[in-house]
Amino acid sequence: MARENFNDLLAFVAVAREASFTRAAAQLGVSQSALSQTIRELEARLGIRLLTRTTRSVSPTEAGERLLQTVAPRFDEINAELAALSELRDKPAGTVRISTLEQAADAILLPKLAKLLPDYPDIKVEINTDYRLIDIVEQRFDAGVRFGDQVEKDMIAVRISPDVPTAIVGAPAYFAKRPLPKKPEDLTEHSCINLRLPTYGGLYAWELKKGKRALNVRVDGQLIVNAVPQLIKGTLAGLGLAFALKELVQEHIDAGHLISVLEDWCPAFPGYHLYYPTRRQSSPAFALVVDALRYRA
Repeated sequence: MARENFNDLLAFVAVAREASFTRAAAQLGVSQSALSQTIRELEARLGIRLLTRTTRSVSPTEAGERLLQTVAPRFDEINAELAALSELRDKPAGTVRISTLEQAADAILLPKLAKLLPDYPDIKVEINTDYRLIDIVEQRFDAGVRFGDQVEKDMIAVRISPDVPTAIVGAPAYFAKRPLPKKPEDLTEHSCINLRLPTYGGLYAWELKKGKRALNVRVDGQLIVNAVPQLIKGTLAGLGLAFALKELVQEHIDAGHLISVLEDWCPAFPGYHLYYPTRRQSSPAFALVVDALRYRA
């Protein structure tokens, strides 16, 4: 294929990734009709259909998916190299996209970036909070932040926090009617607030540990939530016990609004880690962000 037709491939990648001619046209700055014509000409030149079109959606055919998986990473690499070259000047510049848990964004990323970004006005950081364990390469993030034991082995991982303690807590009003649990088995007699996370595909099992004995406890109760802020608010309202990161409930414990129980069964999770692909071409802006977030004991 002649070099001048690379724009056709870029147009195909945009449509396949956006699953929409309308969104892809807006991204590329062309009309929808012109984009449709470009794709038709590409399919005619290759002699094979690349996209399946319906009135509601656009998706790659088997051949289109193969082409997408082959050429899209190459274009991403070219764009990354060009971005890196454009940053070879006095001050680093560029956008760093990070997928992270909400707690890590609030407790670590934002405080540390507040110290970095004022000195580098040409660096932008996009923070996307998500409980899911997404494919950061497929979703075109530069890096992700998760607990250390959740990071894939083929990724470069940089610790950005110490280990994170956990706690089981309940409100005084809740315990006014029920005894404090003394062992994990007692939780079956309590109303516990369940957390439904997309990563686990169902209700989260409380990960308890004492010494070498580890338990994944399935709890029951009247309230199920899918976000941590509501978990804590429900606990403060006396609706049940909650298992949470201690940093999120410590101020309520200190104020006497929550009571911590089964402390010897509450483990510390591996610290938050920033991770990214081994083949990623590091730009000056990205390197500065990584260094700023790095945990230093």
